Amino acid sequence: MNRLLLDTHAFIWFVSNDATLPVLTREKIESAEAVFFSIASLWEMAIKLNIGKLFLQGAFEEIEPKLIAAGITILLITFTDTVQFRYLPLHHRDPFDRILVAQTMNHSLVLISRDSAFYT
Repeated sequence: MNRLLLDTHAFIWFVSNDATLPVLTREKIESAEAVFFSIASLWEMAIKLNIGKLFLQGAFEEIEPKLIAAGITILLITFTDTVQFRYLPLHHRDPFDRILVAQTMNHSLVLISRDSAFYT
């Protein structure tokens, strides 16, 4: 099974063809059975744009067409995801990171991220 969940950085690097995304990771995304991007990541991006902690090459409103063009599905947050979120170890302190971890567990996904906190 090759179903992936992209974190914010991986998504931005993928759709903008940024060389920061390793070639092998890009190939893994391109050959995946299914690729998802969490609605939580979109929410996080909107917050970071509003407070000046994130800058995009284009407008935020251009993200949905980019997702569609890339064949990436928006993954909504389910009640089951919130239950899983509640029981995660507290070393995942960031609420956005925690919901991504919960979603990967509940939906049998592999998380594509540069964040080492996911692997500790």
